[in-house]
Amino acid sequence: MPNPTDRSTRAKRTRHAPPARQAATAPRVAGSLLKSEEGCDVEERIYHAVFDSVMSQRLKPGTKLPEAPLCELFKVSRSVVRKVLQKLEHDHIVQLRPNRGAIVAVPTREETRQIFEARRALEATIVRLVAERATARDLKALREQLREEHVAMHRYGQPAWARLASAYHLRLAELSGNPILQRYLAEIVSRCSLIVAVHQPPGNAACEHDEHERIVDCIANGDAEDAVQLMDQHLRELEQHLMIASPGDEQSLARLLGMA
Repeated sequence: MPNPTDRSTRAKRTRHAPPARQAATAPRVAGSLLKSEEGCDVEERIYHAVFDSVMSQRLKPGTKLPEAPLCELFKVSRSVVRKVLQKLEHDHIVQLRPNRGAIVAVPTREETRQIFEARRALEATIVRLVAERATARDLKALREQLREEHVAMHRYGQPAWARLASAYHLRLAELSGNPILQRYLAEIVSRCSLIVAVHQPPGNAACEHDEHERIVDCIANGDAEDAVQLMDQHLRELEQHLMIASPGDEQSLARLLGMA
């Protein structure tokens, strides 16, 4: 049987033992966390530099994104740049070509047609559900969101109001009360946003604000089929206004990323 005195002695040694091991370990943990946070920060900066440049049409479809200039611009290693490019590929913003490097994604006409076809089918169902389920409070919040969208279209650049325009469609999906539809639409809207950003003629709104308002008016009045028809027309016109263009003249990567 263990001696109680032995347990007491061990407890005292534990309480009074010098914290040399903990003190030596703590700086390494803190340094590791700091390094991790800094790494995430630079990865975010690279990601958003490319993303915003694509959305503002500085980076055209097919533009090459060589690793070496990105490393030099952001003062990072190739492994960091490759990690960011992989995330951009996952989000359908760039394409990684074996032994040829990364380029800004080039959505084809057929891919564009298929994405918009799927989106029209999803949003028709979503609008019908919103007309059935949305409360007066939901519609009031939606109109407030539309006011923010209107301000952004006249005050900020394309990436800002494009995000708000997409947020309107995602908010409708949320109000449908169907998380499966919401998840599918989120993926399609992400891909549509890229297509619209890179192919929308300069100066054109990606989504017409007044069309958004008319759809909400129909939902508020209980006119589900009119709202569905307006949404279908809205998305068809958006698709028809796209210009499937070829890559433009080559410029320095720093200029294309807005860093020169």
